[in-house]
Amino acid sequence: MKKLALTLGLVAAIAIPALAEAKTVTLNTTLKSYGGNGAYLAIYLTDAQGKFHSTLRVAGPKAKYHSHLRDWSRGEKRNVDGVTGASVGSGQSLKASVNVADALIDAGYQIRIDSAVEDGRENAAEVVVPLTAATAGKPVPGKGYVKSFSFDM
Repeated sequence: MKKLALTLGLVAAIAIPALAEAKTVTLNTTLKSYGGNGAYLAIYLTDAQGKFHSTLRVAGPKAKYHSHLRDWSRGEKRNVDGVTGASVGSGQSLKASVNVADALIDAGYQIRIDSAVEDGRENAAEVVVPLTAATAGKPVPGKGYVKSFSFDM
């Protein structure tokens, strides 16, 4: 019995800090109704000065079109396997859950979205919202194809 209690105590001591290191953040993006093909979106983190930190989600599977997501593609130097999915159509929504390090929340980081549509406009930094507990759950409008964006923690 003592061995079991000791083992469970050690497992908890190791697991609990690991759970506290990252938060699950749910990204909610709804597009406006527009004519044309599905939108490519890059949802990513920057520091307070706008310097690229990491990619959270990319909607649009063809890498040859990722260069149209201008601000994101300048910063992105890594493989995006695992964070890329289908493009998002007119009037549709994209919901994705990602893990974000606790140290980035309320530390000056921003969530940004770039958008582009084939034969349409490209919108760099269409959405810029601080990654803070105070802004969580509050929808913000985009300047292009994004009707609203919010995130929950």
